[in-house]
Amino acid sequence: MKHIPFLDAGQAYLELRQEIDEAVGRVLRSGRYILGEEVEAFEAEFAAYCGAGHCISCASGLDALHLALRAYGIGPGDEVIVPAHTFIATWLAVTFAGARPVPVDADAGAAYTIPLTGIEAAITPRTRAILPVHLYGRPADMDPIMRVAARHGLKVIEDAAQAHGARYHGRRAGSLGDAAAFSFYPAKNLGACGDGGAVTTHDGELAAQLRRLRNYGSTAKYVHDVIGLNSRLDPLQAALLRVKLRHLDDWNARRQALVKCYRLNLAAAAVMLPAETVGFESVYHLFVIRTPHRDRLQRGLQEAGIETLIHYPQPPHRQGAYASLRDLNLPNAERLAAEVLSLPLGPHLSPAEVETVAAHVERLAKSAPS
Repeated sequence: MKHIPFLDAGQAYLELRQEIDEAVGRVLRSGRYILGEEVEAFEAEFAAYCGAGHCISCASGLDALHLALRAYGIGPGDEVIVPAHTFIATWLAVTFAGARPVPVDADAGAAYTIPLTGIEAAITPRTRAILPVHLYGRPADMDPIMRVAARHGLKVIEDAAQAHGARYHGRRAGSLGDAAAFSFYPAKNLGACGDGGAVTTHDGELAAQLRRLRNYGSTAKYVHDVIGLNSRLDPLQAALLRVKLRHLDDWNARRQALVKCYRLNLAAAAVMLPAETVGFESVYHLFVIRTPHRDRLQRGLQEAGIETLIHYPQPPHRQGAYASLRDLNLPNAERLAAEVLSLPLGPHLSPAEVETVAAHVERLAKSAPS
């Protein structure tokens, strides 16, 4: 029985081994291992890729969200609107800034992103920002969100941790809000060999403040203008990301082609497939199906040697970290947590493997109780 992994991140290195080895060697020979020209080069290249004026790298995607909130002066007494169905880092960033996350229940359809009606209902005099997540690689519906934010004087920070290269009506994620936070966790579409993150923005003043905050609140050695932290992307990761960035569009195109293969082969299966909407170009960080028989389906795929994951098995308001919010009524988020299943996907998966996975999904879904 052939094993089909959920994602084989090591294949990215094998494909680009010569380029990556040369980039890593260049950094090691330079003797410069904190910030410096390599990091600055990556920031310029990623900002240009996203269509943003500035990119400020940092140590993780969580730090990127946290730093963006801090740079806007958001803190104790403030509220930030967040999706109920997301990885907990979206909420943790708000909490770390000292503000209060205000969750909005997930879209009831197959887009799973934060709905505009819920955002409008959640705004109070304490609201300072909206934090929409481009979930699974699909952009949130940003234009209406930006209009609502402008009416209420709110900042919009995209959580683009899963959306490197995604487009919304032709514009890339990272250029749609007031700022955007990215993660370069190894499994991301643009992944490092460890943690890493960045904020993109068109706002030069915000960019300057972010550069201070990520580096002990300093712009010159031993001069500390604000209370900052140590959150810096190192040159080794920057060099690696520069190499992978050159291949990102090709790898995203491979993901999209594999998703077409999934859709073709799952058209008759008794599972819900992700929504496709004109103007929303997903880069399919994840391919997430949905069924009330999720756990049974996952067990059957595991027995067939197919690795799957659940994104996410427990919503943030049901986690111990947010026990005080446990009684919130967020039925869509809870239903998604019980029904979603992420199938294998990545630029190094083969169409034949996708067909195998789809055949097992169809077989298992067909045999599920009605």
